[in-house]
Amino acid sequence: MRVISVARLREFWVKYPDSEQQLKAWFDEVSNASWESPDEIKMHYRSASILKAGRVVFNIGGNKYRLVVAVSYRTQFVLIKFVGTHEQYNKIDVQTIEAS
Repeated sequence: MRVISVARLREFWVKYPDSEQQLKAWFDEVSNASWESPDEIKMHYRSASILKAGRVVFNIGGNKYRLVVAVSYRTQFVLIKFVGTHEQYNKIDVQTIEAS
């Protein structure tokens, strides 16, 4: 999978340094994956939430942080829509949030 935009992850871990290793590990794993369906994501990330329109929510750092992505299985892209604390996540509409 090709992850777009890694810069958003970097910006986040600069602000929240304890998330850096978990986000880097997530990035490495996803970059080496080739998911064909949501079931394949769930096989590796059991706590991931599969939403409509290809969106997936990952728990990062023991659920301290949340990562929302849009997955295109056909083109093998993962677009980061949101990365934030659990508190910040609770204030967004996960179905409509767009990368800013």
